[in-house]
Amino acid sequence: MKKIGILTSGGDCAGLNAAIRAITLRAIQKYGWEVYGIHQGTHGLMRRPVDVLKLDLSFCSEALLRQGGTVLGTTNKGDPFAYPFPDGTLKDISEDLIEGYHLLKLDALIGIGGDGSQAILRRLAQQGGLNLVTIPKTIDDDLSHTEHSIGFMTAVNVATEALDRLQPTAASHDRVMILEVMGRDAGHIALTAGIAGGADIILTPEIPYKMETIAQKIKTLQERGRNFSLVVVSEAVRTESGEKSTIRDETGNSRYGGISHYLANRITELTGAETRFTILGHVQRGGQPISQDRVLASAFGVHAVDLIANEKFDRMVAWQNRSVVDVPIREAIEGYQAVDPNGTLVKTARGLGICFGDEEF
Repeated sequence: MKKIGILTSGGDCAGLNAAIRAITLRAIQKYGWEVYGIHQGTHGLMRRPVDVLKLDLSFCSEALLRQGGTVLGTTNKGDPFAYPFPDGTLKDISEDLIEGYHLLKLDALIGIGGDGSQAILRRLAQQGGLNLVTIPKTIDDDLSHTEHSIGFMTAVNVATEALDRLQPTAASHDRVMILEVMGRDAGHIALTAGIAGGADIILTPEIPYKMETIAQKIKTLQERGRNFSLVVVSEAVRTESGEKSTIRDETGNSRYGGISHYLANRITELTGAETRFTILGHVQRGGQPISQDRVLASAFGVHAVDLIANEKFDRMVAWQNRSVVDVPIREAIEGYQAVDPNGTLVKTARGLGICFGDEEF
């Protein structure tokens, strides 16, 4: 009998529990294995005793499929190769995590995470001889070699619904409405939701813009008799001069936030239009996963278990051409999937008359 572990690492998103459920069902029903969920990502491996929960079929209810977040908990803090201690020092605690894996007598580990989490897990696996398989999850959808990652489609759905709700209030008050969405350094959420939600202007970090072009688009809509405009912007978009728009959190760390505030002020200055902005934030991560994320996560979970059964390790499951495949983890995390300025969705948006602020329309 094999014993496998599951952990979720990095930011949470919708669909993680569907993946955990699929892994557990496949491992127990098909192979008769024992499955252990590791709490709080890699933090669970460094605790003594190791912080785990044995998963069984009673754990895999249909309610879990619908539940947002991750029942195992997660963390996006504390690189084990430079772990911060209260005295301000950084220490390498990687051997503690590796020991945790061996204390559990695991035959393999499935890590569900983005590029950063997968890079750390792979380094641990290489160092400690761990059998590792990974599953891609990120609402940013920026991992290479997979067309989609868990969480992206639900995040897009939330952003699209927000645009649907902002449009009537924009029209009621003759306003420009700006929606700021997540996306770290990639603009996939802004682009996809912008098309689906009927945005007039989409701004992504991959396409430079000019405020004069944006202002002219809004004025043109006004001249055509439209009393409102919808703008969707990725949080990673910089100011026109190239400066990052960031804020500091309670710990003093800098993070993205506020580009919509900057744009609102500039649009009002250039057009005279009353402008409001909404920062969607973590709403995009939470809530029930939509059907596409549930299906994708389920397919990923089943395939990850089958990879272990076939002793194919150091692989990431991926979605390509409507099928589940697997690719080397190294290739997946070394590549990057940004918005292609010449790609199909950008061309589609331009064909609909959507402005990216970079050229005449």
